[in-house]
Amino acid sequence: MTTHNLPYNLPHNTAGDVPQLVARALQEDIGHGDITAMLIPADKEASASVISRDSAVICGRPWVDEVFRQLDPNTRVDWEISEGDVVSPNQTLLTLTGNARVLLTGERTALNFLQTLSATATLARQYADLTSNSDIRILDTRKTIPGLRLAQKYAVTVGGCHNHRMGLYDAFLIKENHIAACGGIAKAVAQARKIATDKLVEVEVENLNELRQALLAKADVVMLDNFSPTDIEGLKTLDFGHTKVEVSGNITAQNLQQYIGAEVNYISSGSLTKHVQAIDLSMRLI
Repeated sequence: MTTHNLPYNLPHNTAGDVPQLVARALQEDIGHGDITAMLIPADKEASASVISRDSAVICGRPWVDEVFRQLDPNTRVDWEISEGDVVSPNQTLLTLTGNARVLLTGERTALNFLQTLSATATLARQYADLTSNSDIRILDTRKTIPGLRLAQKYAVTVGGCHNHRMGLYDAFLIKENHIAACGGIAKAVAQARKIATDKLVEVEVENLNELRQALLAKADVVMLDNFSPTDIEGLKTLDFGHTKVEVSGNITAQNLQQYIGAEVNYISSGSLTKHVQAIDLSMRLI
C-alpha cells in the first residue's frame, strides 16, 4: 500500500485509536464473512475509484488506508487529494487496486469513515472561515458520535477549528449540577485546585451572579451559557483579570458572527460534531 506524508499529523492518542476503531468497524460489517463478495472469483483483481458527489473538506485518509491494510496489505491506495483539501462534486479522491473481493468488502466501512469525518471537517471549515478575521477560537464539545470521539475531534482540527477538552479526564468543567452538589462555585473551584493543580478549571455560569462568583474564585475560564451578544456587551465593566471567556449555547453558523465583536476568547459549539450531514461519496469499479 502506498504511504503518504499527511499535512495534518494525527495526535498520538488518535493515531493509536485508528487500528482499533477500524477493526471494530470491519467486524460489525463483515461478521462471519462477506457472502456477497464470495460471488466473485477469489483471484480476481480490480481497480476502483472513489468520487465525491458534494463539495467538501476531505478528512479521514488514515482510516481509509487502515481499512484496506487490515483486509489485505497488498491493496494499493492512491490518493489524488491531501487531507484537508477542498474538493468539488464529481472529483476523484482516490483509486484502489487489488483483490476485487477485498475492494468491495472494505467499501462501506472505508466510505463511512470518510463521509462522516469529511462532514465534520467541512462544517468546522465553515465556522473557521466565519471567524477568520478575529482572534476568537472556535471549540468543539464532547457531543460526539459514540466511539468516534478522537476521530471527530481530529476532523475538527483539519477543518481549522480547535478542541475543547477531550473527555472528563483532562480538564475541569464545573456545571450547575456540580455546583449544587459541591455547595457553591467557590467550593467547587477550590476542590478542583486540590485534586489536580495542573488541570484547567472552567466554570459554566448562567447569570451575572454566578459569573461574579466564578471570577472571585479565579476560574481559568468562565463559560457564558446562552448569553446573547447584548448580554456580553453589558459585562465590560467587570474585571475578568486572567480569566478567559467562552460563549456557548445554541450557537450555529447562522448566528456565529453576531458574537465576533464581543470580548470573548472562545466560542464552543456542539454543532461541529453532532449536526453533521455525511458527505455523499461513491465507489465504482473501473
